[in-house]
Amino acid sequence: MGGSAMFTAVTGTTAQQVRIDVIANNLANLGTNGFKRMRPQFEDLLYETVRSPVGENDSPTGLQFGRGTRVVGTEHIHTAGALRQTDQPLDIAVEGDGFFEITRLNGDPAYTRNGSFKINTNGNLVTSGGLLLNPPITIPSTSLTITISQDGLVNVVQPGSSTPTQVGQFQLARFANSAGLEAIGHNLFTETESSGAPSTGVPGQTAFGTISQGALEESNVNVAEELVELILAQRAFEANTRVISSVDDIMRFITQR
Repeated sequence: MGGSAMFTAVTGTTAQQVRIDVIANNLANLGTNGFKRMRPQFEDLLYETVRSPVGENDSPTGLQFGRGTRVVGTEHIHTAGALRQTDQPLDIAVEGDGFFEITRLNGDPAYTRNGSFKINTNGNLVTSGGLLLNPPITIPSTSLTITISQDGLVNVVQPGSSTPTQVGQFQLARFANSAGLEAIGHNLFTETESSGAPSTGVPGQTAFGTISQGALEESNVNVAEELVELILAQRAFEANTRVISSVDDIMRFITQR
């Protein structure tokens, strides 16, 4: 039994280490635009059944021994982060549901909530990493002002004209199960079977959020909550290591008798 208790405690320390790793990543990305905090998901392992519950007068509760826990997944929490005003014309935030679609270097789509866009040498809107927005939007190099409406219309004013000219239209993508998206770094997510295929639409349409120009969505990490989780994870880790130490002392005592 002592050996079983030790291995059970080992699963606990491993699980809490993963929990601490996830918290560390959340805190590290506190300043990452559009970052979505993660949380680990645990489940208990198989049980050793010595005696099954058989009836009120015999063994109504039975006798079982658990064999620890394991991490079965990590989930991104896609709640909205706070909006931070930047007054930069190409900083775009989504208020509500929806992701910007980005074209990766291999041509595959990816999705992000980070709306910090730039203009490349061809005049196209790109991410900070140089990836193209989809559908593409090209800003003329002679543009004096850039205005983006809540429904995603992009208008510019050219020299010698006071009338805005429409040069593009933002679209948003949404998923039936956003938690099923796969994070690939660089503030990007990709579609999976779990997330389902994206549905696209114009900002402001039914179920789609609106566009806010001159603002960025901050990380949805709450420092106070993460620190509380960190303390709980540390305490659980320490408790499991004490179990290991205690079992080791017991086994040493038995073998020395």
